[in-house]
Amino acid sequence: MTASRPPSRIRLGINVDHVATLRNARGGARPDPVRAALAAIEAGADGITAHLREDRRHIIDSDMARLKAEISKPLNFEMAATQEMLEIALRTKPHAVCLVPEKRSERTTEGGLDVVGGHNHLLPYVGALAEQGIRVSLFIEPSEAAIETAARLRVPIVELHTGAWCEAVATEDRAGDTKGFAQLQRGAKLAQSAGLEVHAGHGLDFDTARRLAAIPEFVEFNIGHFLMGEAIFVGLHSAIQEMRNAMDEGRGFK
Repeated sequence: MTASRPPSRIRLGINVDHVATLRNARGGARPDPVRAALAAIEAGADGITAHLREDRRHIIDSDMARLKAEISKPLNFEMAATQEMLEIALRTKPHAVCLVPEKRSERTTEGGLDVVGGHNHLLPYVGALAEQGIRVSLFIEPSEAAIETAARLRVPIVELHTGAWCEAVATEDRAGDTKGFAQLQRGAKLAQSAGLEVHAGHGLDFDTARRLAAIPEFVEFNIGHFLMGEAIFVGLHSAIQEMRNAMDEGRGFK
């Protein structure tokens, strides 16, 4: 009889976009997202995520260059699949690139990438990044069609969009909560069975991260806006430590 493997800790990636949002609201150099990234790593972050948007509403090109040069942990470069962003990513050479949908009109990413309809468009971007040794992730909905298409695109990672489920939890929509959690659970299992590393992100807070951590297929959560908001009241170190504790509790380490 084969012994079951012990659970592993979930990696925590910290998104520093909204430190740059606050900086850009007034202009100037402060608060500095690179300083926030360094503080997050000191507090226990396993990696740093930053989204360079077409309109540069928060992270800007020089932030990406400095993050790559100054942080000691992996840099996850979120970007739309455009030629401009591809060229920047190939110059920056981050540890990973997560391809995400992007619309100028949205306040934040509203859903997963349309990998089914966009397969042929995405294919050369995936190939160009992989050729340079950059790990490619696709930010997708936890649907069978999206996961199967991601596998056909031969990416090593998918990040499942948790936003709809987190919204259902926040609004006490019990039916949406139950359905959304089940979709994420099925999606994580399907993705792992297809040979994909499974990440999650968007809208996670202490409670939802704790619950999602109980799904053993997840190996990384990427969290930003919530933690930056908490940091205003308790400090970044304390907010990250509490998130780390919540994830460990959910995974069964505490």
